[in-house]
Parts: sequence; C-alpha cells; structure tokens
Amino acid sequence: MGEKDPVREFLKKRGCPEHVVRGGLRGLAESWEEVVRSVEEGYSFGLDDYLNDLDGRQLLEEALAVAPAQEKKTTRQRVRRADAKMQTLVRPAGSCLWGDETARQEGWTAKQNWWYYSVPVNPGEELLDELGDP
Repeated sequence: MGEKDPVREFLKKRGCPEHVVRGGLRGLAESWEEVVRSVEEGYSFGLDDYLNDLDGRQLLEEALAVAPAQEKKTTRQRVRRADAKMQTLVRPAGSCLWGDETARQEGWTAKQNWWYYSVPVNPGEELLDELGDP
C-alpha cells in the first residue's frame, strides 16, 4: 500500500501525537468505543480527561470527513453503534462543556456535536464534583 493515508496525513497536520497518527481512523474509533465503555462503567476521571475524550470524538468526526469511501463506510457503522450507546448514557448539559465562546468559534452545535453538550447520567465522583450541579 504505497499511497498516502489521508486520515494519517490529516492527523499529522493537526499535530496529533505519533500513537494517534499511527492508529489512524481505526484507532480513533477504538478510542471512542473505549470512552463509551468507561462512561458505561461510571466514568472514573475528571472533567479535563472527559473533555479530552470528547475532543477525540470530534477528531474522529473530522477524520471521517477525509477518509477514503470504504474505510469511511465501515468506520461510520462502528461510530454510529458507539454513539447510539453513548447517547443512552448521557443527558443534555444545557450548554457546551467547553463554553459558549469556544462553541461559537468552532461552529459546534448541540445537534451536530452533541458529545460536547452532554454529561454522563452516572458520572464518577471526580467528574460529578467538577461538573457541580447542572
């Protein structure tokens, strides 16, 4: 396979760590599935980690946009399953977890980028403390 992988090229240009670039689209999808599992088990990390995990989901969305058709199709199916599961584990946060200003700058919406606008129904103690009482 001598041709360039557009997803890995995209990740490299974005300045992602080498392990993320190496993992490519499959790695991003696996990471998101892992996040969904950890939320299902009662997310045991804090808000910074949660936001980082949500950024991974956003990166996955952007990577899908540049992926070759066949890879996009198979990965999109995995992502849809993980998203559907995640949506049963979260509730609306009321606003973007990164803040309204960031959402405006990035062009995120609660419909398109729902992950940034949701919090786990059963967050772990640390995340619960940091989220306060929404």
